[in-house]
Amino acid sequence: MLDLGCGTDKEPGFLGMDRQNLPGVDIVHDLEDFPWPLEDDSCLVIKGSHLIEHIKPWLTLDFFNEVWRVLKPGCQACFSTPYAGSSLFWQDPTHCNGFTERTFWYFDPTHISKYWNFYRPKPWAIDPGFPVYQMNGILEIVMRKVVIHEETHG
Repeated sequence: MLDLGCGTDKEPGFLGMDRQNLPGVDIVHDLEDFPWPLEDDSCLVIKGSHLIEHIKPWLTLDFFNEVWRVLKPGCQACFSTPYAGSSLFWQDPTHCNGFTERTFWYFDPTHISKYWNFYRPKPWAIDPGFPVYQMNGILEIVMRKVVIHEETHG
């Protein structure tokens, strides 16, 4: 289990990865530097609390593709982030990437919007009941790694 951007608040029982060498950080690595020093399909759960809003927008797809790479098929990635445009989002001068419920439509190839076809990132299934907007301005998402087996013609 991997806690991305854990800082000093690593989730108990998780391996912590952060770019800062702080107490509790097990792997010191910049999360915007791909690939991460982890094996493919090596994580059962990945979480990131107040992390994705700090990822440079032009690296968003690469970031989620890397999360997908290290997560085992069918397993979960869970993220919480300030809602785009909320006072929680704007209060921190290092927040550069806003997310709404619709942002995650781009990652799910089965979503009715068909937005996934715009960029075709690694495929995710958004867990039922997510994303969740909380009245305190926090958006939470649970994504499940999907593996699509393409047919070969020959």
